[in-house]
Amino acid sequence: MKVLRKLSLLLTAAMITTALAGCGGAQKSSNSDSQEKVSNINISYVKSPLNVPSIIEKRKNLFQDEFSKDNIKVTFPEITEGSKMTEAVASGSLDFCNAIGATSVILGAANGVDIKIIGMYSRAPKAFTIMAKDPNIKSIEDLKGKKVVGPKGTILHQLLLGALKNKNMKAEDVQFINMGIPQGVSALMSGSADAALVAGASVPQAVAKGAHIITTGEGILDATIVIAARKDFLDKHMDIAKRYMNVHNKSIQLMKDNPEETYKLTSEETQISVDQVKEMYNWYDFSPKITDKDIKELEKTQDFLMENGMLKKKVDIKSLIQDISK
Repeated sequence: MKVLRKLSLLLTAAMITTALAGCGGAQKSSNSDSQEKVSNINISYVKSPLNVPSIIEKRKNLFQDEFSKDNIKVTFPEITEGSKMTEAVASGSLDFCNAIGATSVILGAANGVDIKIIGMYSRAPKAFTIMAKDPNIKSIEDLKGKKVVGPKGTILHQLLLGALKNKNMKAEDVQFINMGIPQGVSALMSGSADAALVAGASVPQAVAKGAHIITTGEGILDATIVIAARKDFLDKHMDIAKRYMNVHNKSIQLMKDNPEETYKLTSEETQISVDQVKEMYNWYDFSPKITDKDIKELEKTQDFLMENGMLKKKVDIKSLIQDISK
């Protein structure tokens, strides 16, 4: 009896252990499946300064058409500030930054955000300007002691400091006030600012109101905008990231094949005339390929951030780049 009772207890324990092991394996399998399955992709949407590929991708439903076949929903949160984008990446609520300034990516990475550059979005030095309304302000030298408004820590801010440096001037030679582009243009038009840092569609709009361009970014910077993604998303879903870039390349091809429709859709989305879109469109290089020149420009951007006290520790620029085209 004692022997039988002992065998019964051993068999019961073995069955319980097997059952628990089976439950554990099923849970692990379930977790693994849930990690691989993607139900939603969040892609930032920024249409300004003149982000034509994003406009075409959204208006032509390119991402939806690609991912709906797998029942993946695509959402486009309109996050227009680079710092807000990197915050969203850090929190896991944004998967792809479909047009983000290199300054924001470098600053985010330096502050611990696990983010990777997976392609170039645009280079458009002519689209970034310093503008004035007073006809007596014609050059950078004329800005000495004047009030200049614009967004701090951005490509436009980098343009201002680069332009000053080219004329052997310092940041302290102007009164710089941190301000968004629309607010800056309003301050310029009202006379409460002497110059404003203006980009994209706001440039022709300001010209129409009587402002003029002192300088563009030509010869000063490339105005590098990149495509970035969450590293943990890339690690888990490289196949989706590659499909994402394929869709982006498709939008660029559509732009080339259908210029008139591209101008029309962009005009409708940005509320500027087709003629203005055509003029500005020629300022942009939308090639997504990351070149050696782009890497040097990213390093130059990092130097700008360091020199102006916005970055305390450098990051390895090449380690920020993850080429998913291979």
